[in-house]
Amino acid sequence: MKINIAKSAGFCFGVKRAVDIALKTAKKERNVEMLGDIVHNEEVVKAIRNAGIRKVKRLKKGENKVLLIRAHGVSRDTVDRANKFGYKIIDATCPMVRGIHNIVRKMEKMNCKPIIIGDKKHDEVKGIIGQIKTKPIIIDSINNIPYGKIKKVKRACVVVQSTQNIEKVIKLVSILKNYIEDLKFFNTVCNPTRIKQNEIKTMPKENDIMIIIGSKTSANTKRLYEISKSLNKKSFWIQSKNDIKTFWFKDISTVGITAGASTPDYTTKEIVDFIKNLNN
Repeated sequence: MKINIAKSAGFCFGVKRAVDIALKTAKKERNVEMLGDIVHNEEVVKAIRNAGIRKVKRLKKGENKVLLIRAHGVSRDTVDRANKFGYKIIDATCPMVRGIHNIVRKMEKMNCKPIIIGDKKHDEVKGIIGQIKTKPIIIDSINNIPYGKIKKVKRACVVVQSTQNIEKVIKLVSILKNYIEDLKFFNTVCNPTRIKQNEIKTMPKENDIMIIIGSKTSANTKRLYEISKSLNKKSFWIQSKNDIKTFWFKDISTVGITAGASTPDYTTKEIVDFIKNLNN
């Protein structure tokens, strides 16, 4: 049984950067707090917790405390409150996400109606919304376009949650162009996501079975699984070796493996080693 691992499998630049910043901060500072998880992966979250960083639900008095801002970013209001409470702020927001923040703030000043393509409840989308005072239109799929609101808009700018499915985004934008006369589209799907999605468009066709590794809370892993499943019914989304069913590999010659942007290499290696031992 041959195992083929995607070149792009695992941590993207933004996640690696955020985790590195978190671990360095934990060594240098005491009383480090974070609103939510650093990224959407249970193993990484555990490592951050073991390093001494506390997850909190809300900000309180921040004297002699550090607020670590996660890879997904936060609203401007959160930053203002942290400063007001006296926190020292260390920002681990992914630079590509920060770029989206800059775009929506700039376009708001130009009186452009902001439209965000993304998952309404995702932390990254909440952070983007929190950059502006204008209430944006949020669209999570082609099936949920609020045509009543869209038809009233004459001038708009579109940004995209960085881990969205590119093909679906392009289709959605083409529909919006039929209703909005002046539409500026910023394709803010990040490069690591594009590379991962390009690989997952070919790997399922070239392998008998596909294993996609990542947390069930990871948006980018979900996209990889959805694309893979549409091309190869024998696509399985797992978080650890414990999720593997040995019967999946009966009469299988080739196994394709990829991992989401928040999945650490040691998790992928453990799963690869487990599958290799199935041959023995």
